[in-house]
Amino acid sequence: MSDKDNVVFVGTKPPMNYVLAVVTQVHGGAKEVSIKARGKAISRAVDVAEIVRNRFIEDMTVKSINISTEKIKIESGEEINVSSINIVLTK
Repeated sequence: MSDKDNVVFVGTKPPMNYVLAVVTQVHGGAKEVSIKARGKAISRAVDVAEIVRNRFIEDMTVKSINISTEKIKIESGEEINVSSINIVLTK
């Protein structure tokens, strides 16, 4: 996906906030939207993708799901591994 604007980063807010962001991008003309999350937010990202597909835009499909591990530095200076997910929805 070449357009960096069509990315929704899922964090600690309620899932409907992210659902609204995805729906807004699709209604704005985006053909693909990438939903990204790390760590504990992964389950929320899956919820967002399913809510969009089942309740709001029923012709959206899952194009790809990529999982990986990222190394991030914490305040003490050590690196820890954090799981991440990237769900690409397409219309």
